Amino acid sequence: MKLLKSFAVAVLLINGSAFAQERSVPEIYSMMVYNFTKYVQWPDHAGTGEFVIGVVGNHEIFNTLNEWYAGKQRGSMVYVIKKFNSAADVTDCHVLYIDKSKSNEFELANNKVKGKGTLIITDKSGLGEKGSAINFKMVDNKLKFELNQKAIEASNLKVSGALSSMAILI
Repeated sequence: MKLLKSFAVAVLLINGSAFAQERSVPEIYSMMVYNFTKYVQWPDHAGTGEFVIGVVGNHEIFNTLNEWYAGKQRGSMVYVIKKFNSAADVTDCHVLYIDKSKSNEFELANNKVKGKGTLIITDKSGLGEKGSAINFKMVDNKLKFELNQKAIEASNLKVSGALSSMAILI
């Protein structure tokens, strides 16, 4: 419940307060990507080792994720942030963020991680319908996100009801 409240507060803060005006877009996206990991259960949820968040494209989001979250604990795992210059470079990861500047590489990235329990997060209109699990979307000048339930199921992931209730379900 505490996590739900902190995530809900973060979403409310991001959606139009002075806090959001003080944060850059890469910082806001980084916080959202990190917070999504708290509400998704992976098939290896009891595993040890590295919990990998991969970024295709945006250097600023990679740098922020790396600076703020690399080395932090996630249960018995530790967050590792990896930068991929293109979808062709993508290797196994728990989360894969594909920046809108690399959205034309979505299909290739999606095919590389298909069936491997990867949460794909994108930032381009239409990618939610094409198979991205979570897609950022601006609605009335507020950052929202779409949640593709079929993509979640196909990746063998489980999403909490709290996250689903905040999403635009597709």
